[in-house]
Amino acid sequence: MFSVIFPGQGSQAVGMGKEFYTKFESVKKLFHEADEILDFSISNLILNGPKEKLDLTENTQPSIFLVGYSIFQILKKEFNINLNKANFFAGHSLGEYTAIACAEGLSFSDTLRILKIRAKAMQHAVPKGEGGMLAILGSSVEKIENILDENKKKYNCYIANDNSNGQVVVSGNLVDIDKFIDDLKLNNIKNIKLPVSAPFHCKLMEKATITMSQELKKLNFKELKNNLISNVTAEKIDNSSMLKDLLIKQIESRVRWRESVNFMINSGVKEFIEIGPGKVLSGLIKRINKDVKVSAINNEEDISLIND
Repeated sequence: MFSVIFPGQGSQAVGMGKEFYTKFESVKKLFHEADEILDFSISNLILNGPKEKLDLTENTQPSIFLVGYSIFQILKKEFNINLNKANFFAGHSLGEYTAIACAEGLSFSDTLRILKIRAKAMQHAVPKGEGGMLAILGSSVEKIENILDENKKKYNCYIANDNSNGQVVVSGNLVDIDKFIDDLKLNNIKNIKLPVSAPFHCKLMEKATITMSQELKKLNFKELKNNLISNVTAEKIDNSSMLKDLLIKQIESRVRWRESVNFMINSGVKEFIEIGPGKVLSGLIKRINKDVKVSAINNEEDISLIND
């Protein structure tokens, strides 16, 4: 049994997907179609940068989707590797949208458009410079929950991502995050402020939730061709009618990545194939379970790692 997984924000890099773009006309077509849909040259931004512009949330999200979706289509059409035979699909935050599109639950154009809206809504939900995110290393999610619960009168921070054993990400206002860091130091817990400009996946994203609630209701979701694991529940989505509600909840909800991976492993999955730029999810899975096989597809050479 195997699962296909799709990365989220933070996996981007200038030049991602360039090998596939250069070699395959079908990828060029997708990139140029994306330029028309988004009404600017996202293809040029992905291939040539600058990095500062690619790293803007409103550009990052559609860019990572476009690269992941393109690689998925190349595997199917050029290499005859049918990843729709996977037992599960799963994506980390925005990667969940890539998973849905690749499972044919949402069209390519609709996914690009909704991600552009999602990214802008998330970016502007909190004034720039007020919110942030903190990666906490080497501690359990239970311990972090206890610290937050014991100090909720002192500061309001929220667990945004339960990524792997020993990696938790917390969101909040920067003032509260600084107070939380003081308590982490008292507990000798390592932490790193992340280079993001908004506190994703927490209650501070309420404005983005309102926007996405309105926009997602306009979309026509189709029945998924693969079992999808929800970020919100860390369980299988039984039918596509649940998608809109779960994607709305996803904006403020914790990304339960560690639990999602464990759910798939406990269901019999022994191999994970990461489709999209970078190897972030592959690294997280190795921390969760060292016994499963993990492959990340970033170029043509990586494709030989897949046993279809």
